[in-house]
Amino acid sequence: MIVVTAPTAKIGRRVVEQLLDAGEPVRVIVRDPQRLSPAVRDRVEIVEGSHRHAAAVDKAFAGADAVFWLMPSDLSAPDAMTSYVENSRPGVEAVAAHGVRHVVGVSALGRGTAVADRAGHVTASLAMDDLFATVTNYRALVNPTFMDNTLRDIRTILGDGVISGPLAPDRKLPLVATRDIGGAAARLLLHRDWAGFAEIPVLGPEDLSGNDMAAVITDVLGIPVRYVQVEAASLEAAMLSFGASPGMARAMADMATAKIGGLDEGVVRTTGNSTPTTFRQWCTEVLRPAVDAARS
Repeated sequence: MIVVTAPTAKIGRRVVEQLLDAGEPVRVIVRDPQRLSPAVRDRVEIVEGSHRHAAAVDKAFAGADAVFWLMPSDLSAPDAMTSYVENSRPGVEAVAAHGVRHVVGVSALGRGTAVADRAGHVTASLAMDDLFATVTNYRALVNPTFMDNTLRDIRTILGDGVISGPLAPDRKLPLVATRDIGGAAARLLLHRDWAGFAEIPVLGPEDLSGNDMAAVITDVLGIPVRYVQVEAASLEAAMLSFGASPGMARAMADMATAKIGGLDEGVVRTTGNSTPTTFRQWCTEVLRPAVDAARS
């Protein structure tokens, strides 16, 4: 039995689909089962609730061989450590209590870099990984920025022809599609011939700058789009406007500052840690339909 948390999120949904396609028994923890597609809902065991809560994870992890762990950011938490580490403690305790032998978690690049201890969300994610690694065999999928974050820019793409970010326009960094993270997680869960703790970088196929991304979006959408650099501090203000606590808003700005300082550049790209989905493919298959829907 493999337990999947956050099964309605982009990554979790992909994990569930691939495990079911492989014929694996799957149990999910979900707040609202109606958010699962009917095809999935009829093929999985469902534990209703939040994996932040001890009762839900205790019930779900009983008899489980492996767990996929994705802790979503909690904007109402007082700080990032509470959001990722404290909210994960019930899950860690349930893994230990039920003897779950393998856990695959979603985390971030940055371990070993000079800015890892002041990178907001990433610092907390790395601490979460360390917590799980004390009780079971654990693989942390460490990721750069998601291509899917570009969906947040649809309004400014259509209104002003702009995407934005804190990096210099020509600064190239890795970028990954969430579908590829889900695929990497499913492979680890299906082939559990690993032990101990290790990080698995998931880097996408190439490094891209903001200007590179804008050029691809322009070509795919057929409208002019440019990249605009913004101050990391402006991200804090934006998060506050979205209802984040001051601590979580500050964590977002700290993460952006750390990326400027080299957070995502501590891993050498190889064929083994490069994933297949290009930004052009992602824009064609995901961004363009979303933009078309926003226009209608």
